[in-house]
Amino acid sequence: MKNFAKLLVIFSCTYGVSCFYLPGLAPVNYCKADNEKNNCKSTVQLFVNRLTSEEHILPYDYSQFDFCTASEEVSPVENLGQVVFGERIKSSPYELKFLEDASCSQVCTKEYDVNDKDSKRKLDFLLEGIKKNYQHHWIVDNMPVTWCYNIESNRQYCNRGFPIGCYIDPKGRKSEGCYLSTSNFDQKDSYFVYNHIDLTIKYHSGKTEPWGIDLGEGGGRVVAIKVEPRSIKHTADGKCDTNEYLRIPGKPQGKIAITYTYSYKFQETETKWSSRWDYLLDSMPNSNIQWFSILNSLVIVLFLSGMVAMILLRTLHKDIARYNQIDSGDDAQEEFGWKLVHGDVFRPPRKGMLLSVFVGSGVQVFLMTLVTLVFACLGFLSPANRGALMTCAMVLFVCMGTPAGYVSARIYKSFGGERWKMNVLLTSMLCPGFIFSIFFLLNIVLWANSSSATVPFPTLVALLALWFGISLPLTFVGAFFGFRKRGIEHPVRTNQIPRQIPEQSFYTKPLPGIIMGGILPFGCIFIQLFFILNSIWSNQMYYMFGFLFLVFIILVITCSETTILLCYFHLCAEDYQWWWRSFMTSGFTAFYLFAYCIHYYMTKLNIDPGASSFLYFGYTFIMVALFFIMTGTIGFFACFWFVRKIYSVVKVD
Repeated sequence: MKNFAKLLVIFSCTYGVSCFYLPGLAPVNYCKADNEKNNCKSTVQLFVNRLTSEEHILPYDYSQFDFCTASEEVSPVENLGQVVFGERIKSSPYELKFLEDASCSQVCTKEYDVNDKDSKRKLDFLLEGIKKNYQHHWIVDNMPVTWCYNIESNRQYCNRGFPIGCYIDPKGRKSEGCYLSTSNFDQKDSYFVYNHIDLTIKYHSGKTEPWGIDLGEGGGRVVAIKVEPRSIKHTADGKCDTNEYLRIPGKPQGKIAITYTYSYKFQETETKWSSRWDYLLDSMPNSNIQWFSILNSLVIVLFLSGMVAMILLRTLHKDIARYNQIDSGDDAQEEFGWKLVHGDVFRPPRKGMLLSVFVGSGVQVFLMTLVTLVFACLGFLSPANRGALMTCAMVLFVCMGTPAGYVSARIYKSFGGERWKMNVLLTSMLCPGFIFSIFFLLNIVLWANSSSATVPFPTLVALLALWFGISLPLTFVGAFFGFRKRGIEHPVRTNQIPRQIPEQSFYTKPLPGIIMGGILPFGCIFIQLFFILNSIWSNQMYYMFGFLFLVFIILVITCSETTILLCYFHLCAEDYQWWWRSFMTSGFTAFYLFAYCIHYYMTKLNIDPGASSFLYFGYTFIMVALFFIMTGTIGFFACFWFVRKIYSVVKVD
């Protein structure tokens, strides 16, 4: 009764804080300049980030486009995940004063001379960015500056970036930045620079809130920032009240001047600070379709998994009952089915060292993914906490070296292996080294293209320090305890002479079973995969970690049951070589993942065929490789548990 009361109290406390904002970022109070105090600020800082494009994977730094820069750059401290993802947040020259609206404030004027080589290079880079639809990514009070416009069914979509300009080619085809603008551009072979920005800053007043009592009438918290870019050809005195656009011809000539201005105004709203991300998340396209599709997929996968489990358990129950019958002299029957290979089923596989290393690394990736998803579901890795997801994943991968070394050592010892030093080195070096080599090659490509996503040399040294200074020793610690522990005892003895495997039918051969084994697990992730790829390559926000965690659990169950089912069929066909096959069966899901990424590349993206395509497939290969060893490990352990279980409940002479 006491335990029940404790649970009731915990539940009531949990229910009471259901609206608590978990990301761990404290709100910032703002007030007018004449009322500035220690607990409030009058200056609303605007930061600029890297510029990205859906047509060109290479991101570039804000200053590379020759925009106006701040006289004193004060950049916020970036975590490891932000640096690896290529975020470069810097201060901007745009000055915003709380509740002090401004109109047509001039930032700077950039002048270009086509006859000057350096000046022409800067102008060409800007115009090329407009042609490839590069977009700004600004930040105010840790909120993205959003560009909202209407899409199908009169729904409003809020994009976290906004284009730097519009380009119309000689045939009259417009870039994406032209269609989504309120301006009506119609001149062919022209560039239109969005050199004027209208900002609308929405805030929640603190006059009726406990936190705003000391701030008075002019206090509040920023809850949304929306932008409307425009192209304006300023008058001689710098005024913005003109309907003429700043047009740059397709082949610029002479001298060109671009004046950058901005206007901003504050609007009071009832939206509270704790729910300020809602408008951005609710406007995500296809969000309702995503909910329906995910639920539909989960129901189908659960139904199929239940059918597989029911058939398997029912058949197994009959087999075990038949094998355990007390036979008497004349009624004794010859052994058949999976019991016939009991003397060979635990025979160590070929390349047992490599298999144990893959399984150990798979455990490392699996635990990293599991813990990261748990933290994400709790809200600690929300979009408000920039770079936290990548930082958490890398730190967890490093810290999971101990279970990787332990599992690899235990499996290798059960195979009768004695080269424990080689096993530990391969576990700590093979898979991480392979991933780091690809990452380093991609970083060279980014560096050669002067991209802001290039990971700096000190960060590479820090990653190597995490690998060799923490992950490697932890792997040795885990392997030490794994080798010291008594070896895994199998329920049946292994014969000295291997049994000959009879000729197999087509569907019991290794390759068809492996190909079929990856279909069902892939079926439960491909819908989520579409939205994950959108968040990576189309700059959309992914926030449904609860559904992703549920899909991950379904993936584990489906991989396990599919591998067990195929393993049972092969054992019944007197094929006892299940070690590698169990790993490859569920691991083959990664092949379908790679095929889907190719399909996504060809149908959803419009990427340049050069360095951008190379980077796309390079990062995709890293993702597929990690997914392969993780799903393969899930299938291996499921089959390992299944084989030990069925041979431990039958009577073997």
